[in-house]
Parts: sequence; C-alpha cells; structure tokens
Amino acid sequence: MSPSKALLEPPEFSLVLGGPLYQLFRRAHLSGDVLELVRRRVVLISLIAWLPLFALAALNGQLLAGANIPFLTDVEVHVRFLIAMPLLIVAELVVHGRMRLVIKEFLDRDLIPDAGKARFDAALSGAFRLRNSVAAELLLIAFVYAVGVLVVWRHFTVLQTDTWYATTTAEGSRLTPAGIWYGFAAMPMFQFLLLRWYFRIFIWTRFLWQVSRIDLHMIPTHPDRLAGLGFLSQTAYAFVPLALAHGAVLSGMIADRIFHLGATLTAFKFEIGAVAVFVQCLVFFPLLPFVTQLSRAKRTGLGEYGRLAARYVREFDAKWLRGGAADGEALIGSGDIQSLADLSNAFDIVRGMRIAPVTREAIVQLAVATLMPVGPLLLTMMPLEELLRTLLGVLF
Repeated sequence: MSPSKALLEPPEFSLVLGGPLYQLFRRAHLSGDVLELVRRRVVLISLIAWLPLFALAALNGQLLAGANIPFLTDVEVHVRFLIAMPLLIVAELVVHGRMRLVIKEFLDRDLIPDAGKARFDAALSGAFRLRNSVAAELLLIAFVYAVGVLVVWRHFTVLQTDTWYATTTAEGSRLTPAGIWYGFAAMPMFQFLLLRWYFRIFIWTRFLWQVSRIDLHMIPTHPDRLAGLGFLSQTAYAFVPLALAHGAVLSGMIADRIFHLGATLTAFKFEIGAVAVFVQCLVFFPLLPFVTQLSRAKRTGLGEYGRLAARYVREFDAKWLRGGAADGEALIGSGDIQSLADLSNAFDIVRGMRIAPVTREAIVQLAVATLMPVGPLLLTMMPLEELLRTLLGVLF
C-alpha cells in the first residue's frame, strides 16, 4: 500500500480484523468480514472448552461428589469459560466498532502535517502487518503451553486439594480425564484468547507511540481541551468488556478459595487492587506517549495567547479607559467587549488543557467494570439485608 493511497483513502483501523484465527473463523463461517455471527462464536467456543469438562466429570462421577471440589461446585471454571471467555470474544466486536475510525480522525482533524504523512502511513502499515502475523499467533500458542499451562496453571492456579480435575497422591498431583482436557485444551484456549488481547494492545501502543513521534499539528484552543486529540480519550470505553473479563476471572478464583478453602474476601485485597490497577494500565498506558506533545502545546499556547491577551487588553484599556476612543463612539453595542470575552474564553480553554488523553469518567467506568464481578462476593462477609443497608447509608 503506497503512502498516497493510504492517506487519500484511509482504511478503517481495526485491531481485530486480521490474523490466522480471524481467517479461520471466516472460513468456518463463524465470522463475517466485520465480525458478524458473534453469538455463534461465543456459543461454539465456550462449549468446546466447557462441555467436554462436564461430560468427562460426569463419566468420572465427579459432578456433585467424588472429590472435595466436584465439577458443578467449582465456581472458577464456570465463570472462566461461560462468562469471561464470551466477554473476550464480544470485546472484539466492541473494540472494532469504537476504534475503526481512529485513522480518519487523525487525518480529518488535520493533525498530521504533510511532512509526517509518510511516517504515519508507515506506522499504520506496521500495525496491520503485526495484526496479521502468523508467526505472532504461533508464538502465543507456544508461550501458552510452555508458560501458561506448565508454569502458571500447574503451580499458581490449581487448588491444593482433591478436585474434579486433579487428585493428590504421594507422588504429587495426578490429572483426571477431565483435568487433561482442562489443562491441555480448555485452559490454553482461554489463555490464548487473553494473550491475543495483550498482543493487540501492544500493537495499539506501538502505533500510538510512532504517531506521537510525529510533530502533530495541535491547536491549544480546541474545545475538547486536548488540542484536537479528544477522540483518543473515547477509545478507552471500548475496553470495558475486557475489564469485565478480568474482573470475572478474579472473582471466580476468589470464590473457589472462599467456598472450598475457608478463605475470606479481605485476604484478597492486594489481588483485587492489583487487577484493578493492571486493567487501568492496560487501557491508558497506550495513550501516554502524547503527554510530551500535549504539554508542549499547552506551554506554547499559554505563552502565545498570553501575549495576545496582553496586547489586546492594553489596547482595550487605552481606548476605553484612557480616552482613546473616538468622539461619539458608543460603548454599548461595541464589539470590543465581546472580543475581550471571547479572548478570555480562549485563554481559559488553553489553561484548562489536559496533558493526557485520559478522562476521570473513563477511569471510573473501567474500575467499576473490573470490580463489578467481585461485588457479589461481599455477601460472603455480611447478609444481603445488612449490605444493602450499609450501601444506602453511604449513598443517602
């Protein structure tokens, strides 16, 4: 794709419309060109992961008995594959819908100067190459099995008691038939989808970093108080399903340890805080490379509009307060007053410019989305009636 064609006919930017898995879904009629058939993907992928676990646990007599933690009482596995995994799939559609016009915004707002358009096009082409990379997804699969399964799952996720997926013996933990599918098929599927999202956010971060190296044409008096980059702050809302998925996985893990190992919710304060912070960093870190240019634009704007304002108010003072007005010139109806007010408003916009394309509303929304799945676990600490009374007391 030549720079001229890419910039005259900018493509829709998509983090998700590409890669081997996307092409596989299209050939299997599980997705259209723009991620249609999302319900079909959710049902099929979730059932491929979860249904064999149910069937194998039933054959082994471990649905409601036969282990300290039978299959149907394992909250984490149901939340992971029936809630979090669908959210990771639905997130693709949400992210594509909200972020597909980002490239057009950069160009329509004239943020990219002529001298930087070739670099902008190169950054865009690089993002598409990474998104479509076969090698990248193969490496993700290798990482899932080498680290995700053999290290993370076996040593940090597996519960240290007899469960439907593993039994404890003198020689160590032994996987059941359901556990073999869990550890070597279902869990890798989930981990791959999650790591694939992290890779996409890496692509997004790399693209924005490269764009931030271009000397953008920013206007400090833009009403969005981000010198024209306000559209970037709106992209954070696209990742709400991803935040919900992280919160769901966390709540499932905590629930199992509360219900089966006698833990308490307060024992997981660090984990809850760490996941909430991790999600914030995941979403907002890609936007931070623009801080340098926004800070510079604000300093420059304050200086330029400060000098303009000083010149104007000096002339206004000389004309209307020091006898400089022409004889008979009426003060009422003069445009000088309105111009002074307009200049003051422009200076206030520059002074109120934010130096990062991050909004308080987006931070709060992501935090709520991350922590919402953990909310029901508060019932393990106090009865629902008492919890509602406490919440109402706080709110009203």
